[in-house]
Amino acid sequence: MSSTQVYHPRIGVAAIIRDGDGKFVLGKRKGSHGAGTWQFPGGHLEMGESLLYCAERETLEETGLKVKGIKVIAVTNDVFDAENKHYVTIFVQCEREDGSAQPQVLEPEKCEGWHWVGWEDIRRWCEHHDDNVTPELAQNKCFLPIRDLVKDHPSDSWGLN
Repeated sequence: MSSTQVYHPRIGVAAIIRDGDGKFVLGKRKGSHGAGTWQFPGGHLEMGESLLYCAERETLEETGLKVKGIKVIAVTNDVFDAENKHYVTIFVQCEREDGSAQPQVLEPEKCEGWHWVGWEDIRRWCEHHDDNVTPELAQNKCFLPIRDLVKDHPSDSWGLN
């Protein structure tokens, strides 16, 4: 009998939530792979769960925001070589039920804080992920699925900016 571990890709769902100024909810990861990088709210798809509901549930659990999943806008294939993890990440456009509601840190062991960030900042952080030329870029690195989103979908085909 072989003792070789078999690894299978997992499904991650990321919620894309914009405010009235066109900025996106991003939080800085902690306590897991990708710690110290920026992420959208989201998590693992559970057995029998719809993609839209997963985005709604994860957003509520992590931020307290009640959102409505609208549609899938992108999919990325994310291989974390150093961690020996592989995810397919599904990005879901969501809208806040209350346009004035603000995200809260409900899982402080997983997230340092939630912030509203412009798409151009996200794109710049991803494009300069490996650069440490300025303190701002050194502190603003994006989680691999977001980097793959920017790399694989550089245009505004889903209306993010």
